[in-house]
Amino acid sequence: MPIDAATALAAEPRTAHLSWTRRDVLLYHLGIGAGIPATDPAELRYTLESRLHVLPSFATVAGGGKPAVTGALSRPGIDVDLARVLHGGQTLTLHRPLPAEGAATTTGRIVAVYDKGTAAVLVMRTDAADAEGPLWTGDAHVFVRGEGGWGGDRGPSTRPQPPTGEPDLVVERRLREDQALLYRLSGDLNPLHADPEFAGRAGFARPVLHGLCTYGVTLKAVVDTLLGGDVRRVRSYDTRFAGVVYPGETLRIRMWRRDTGDVRVTVTAADRDDATVLDGGVGTG
Repeated sequence: MPIDAATALAAEPRTAHLSWTRRDVLLYHLGIGAGIPATDPAELRYTLESRLHVLPSFATVAGGGKPAVTGALSRPGIDVDLARVLHGGQTLTLHRPLPAEGAATTTGRIVAVYDKGTAAVLVMRTDAADAEGPLWTGDAHVFVRGEGGWGGDRGPSTRPQPPTGEPDLVVERRLREDQALLYRLSGDLNPLHADPEFAGRAGFARPVLHGLCTYGVTLKAVVDTLLGGDVRRVRSYDTRFAGVVYPGETLRIRMWRRDTGDVRVTVTAADRDDATVLDGGVGTG
C-alpha cells in the first residue's frame, strides 16, 4: 500500500535549521499581493524594510525550503504521486510575534493519518523555536486522492459550522495573473502552480494558485481591516481549503467578528459564482 499509516506515525521526527532575512519577508508579502497602492503607508508596513511588520502566515514559508506538504510525502511509509496531492487545510499557532530576521530549529513529524474512503489525509506538524523559545506550531493537512479505503480512522470533521447572520465586512482582492509565479519564489516550487502540462495531468484546466497564497491573502485582509493593521494581535489561524483558486481571479472575503474578538472568515471566487475556496477563522489576543 502506498501509505503505511503505522510506519508513518512511528517514524522519528526530523529536525532542520532555517533562517530568514527581511528580503525573504518582503518577497513573501509581495507574493500575497502586498504593495498596492505602492505608496500607501498601510502597504509600506509590508514592503519597506525600515518599517517592516511580519504577517504571521510568513511562518508557512520561513526558510524557503521544502514546504510541509511535500515534506510529508518524503516520510517513511508514504509513497504517492505528487499529482494526486492537494493541500487540504492549514492551522497555525503563534507563540509570539515573528521577527523580521531570525533563525529557528524546526521539528517535523506525521501526527495523524486518516482514511476518508476515497482519499487519505496526512497531518504534518511542524514546531519551530529559536534561542528565546517556541515561535510557532503549524499543521498541514495533506489530501491524497485515491489512497483511502484501508479501513483506518476517518478522523474528525474539519468542516466548520456555517457562519450565521450577515458578515461584518466584505472585501475583494484581485489576484495577479502571475500571482502563483511570484508566490512560488518563497519556496513552494510544485509544478502544479506553474506548469500547464503537469496541471492537466492532475486534472486541472490550468495551473492553480497555492492554497497557502490564498491563506496569506486572506489573513492580510483580516489584519488590515478588522484588526487595525496590527499583526501582533493574531494568535492562531485555522483554515480548510474548500476549492481551487486560479491566478487572475477575484477573491471575495467575508468576515464575521465574534464576541471573543476572534474572526470567522469565508472566501469565495467572485468570478465563478461565489464558489467557496477557503473557510476558517483567526484567533486574536
